[in-house]
Amino acid sequence: MNTHNVRFVRPALAALCGASLATLVACGGSACFGLNGCGGGNGMPNVALSGTAAIGKALASAMVTFSCASGSGSTLSDGGGHYSITFNATLPCILAVNSGSTTLHSLAFAGGTFNTTPETELMFVYLASQLGTSETSLIASFPSNSQFQRVLGNQTDVLAAQSAVVTNLQQHYAVTLTAPAFLTTPFIVGQAGVDSDLGVLATAGAIDVNGMPDPAAVSLLSAAGLAHPLTTTSKPTSGTGGTGSAAGGMM
Repeated sequence: MNTHNVRFVRPALAALCGASLATLVACGGSACFGLNGCGGGNGMPNVALSGTAAIGKALASAMVTFSCASGSGSTLSDGGGHYSITFNATLPCILAVNSGSTTLHSLAFAGGTFNTTPETELMFVYLASQLGTSETSLIASFPSNSQFQRVLGNQTDVLAAQSAVVTNLQQHYAVTLTAPAFLTTPFIVGQAGVDSDLGVLATAGAIDVNGMPDPAAVSLLSAAGLAHPLTTTSKPTSGTGGTGSAAGGMM
């Protein structure tokens, strides 16, 4: 290469390296090149999810799995029950936390914070009942059932189910819950808010000694979901949920 060409090649290489470094940082440390941004080679985007798994105490060192409309991942919670993962997937995702005899479920309709607690388990029961199925069947059919995917990916439907859980638990167990947005509110075990609400529910009998929802609480939310079926649901937009026909409330 002659000196004339070197003068032009070196600045071009420097610009390319700078652009590659900027892209690497933007992708959270994962190298991604080409025209598709931070998506993986499988065509799915990077999704960052985090949350806390707790039952009134932290579910520490628990296995947390993420089963999504496309893609899956897993990680372990830390000593405070907190988990965090970035992986290639298409939302929505079903979360499952396994710790000894306790298995709790939750869901994520977007990237961000999505906790897993007995309250999210009851929300899952409510949504399954709204769809005319059981929690077990909802989980098993989710990968291939477009209706289930639309509902779990629909922010309006999910947040209506969250409100229904709060309303039914407060009225049936005569308690006051201070953190009604239990699905997406970041919290630390031992502090007021989502965690203290779990203690209130355990004292009231809605959560058993293993940290699972009491069968009576499960029956309550199952019946409430059946009373408010989801007949039509709009397709989520931009991965952050859309509008739907969910209706919550006390039986």
